[in-house]
Amino acid sequence: MLARTFTTVALLAAVLTQAAAAQPRPCAPRDTVVARLAEGYGESRRSIGIGANNQVVEVFASDASGTWTITVTSPSGMTCLVASGQAYESLAEGLPDTSDPA
Repeated sequence: MLARTFTTVALLAAVLTQAAAAQPRPCAPRDTVVARLAEGYGESRRSIGIGANNQVVEVFASDASGTWTITVTSPSGMTCLVASGQAYESLAEGLPDTSDPA
């Protein structure tokens, strides 16, 4: 389950990173970004994974407000906001049944 969640997050981050490549993204040292997400939005880290170029991809979210943020942190420690939104839900879906070929 964790591997599937990481794969989904990594794919989403890769797509969003490519789509936003032409636009400047808000970036700051990781400690600053994490503090701002916690203090301003009540968000805490929900998942983490390693993306392209050894970048750390993280998803932060708040159950109380439903807000979410995806960040990418470079090996230098600079964290950039990739995407954010509302209506966050934590899911634990199983794999589809592939035993029936129809």
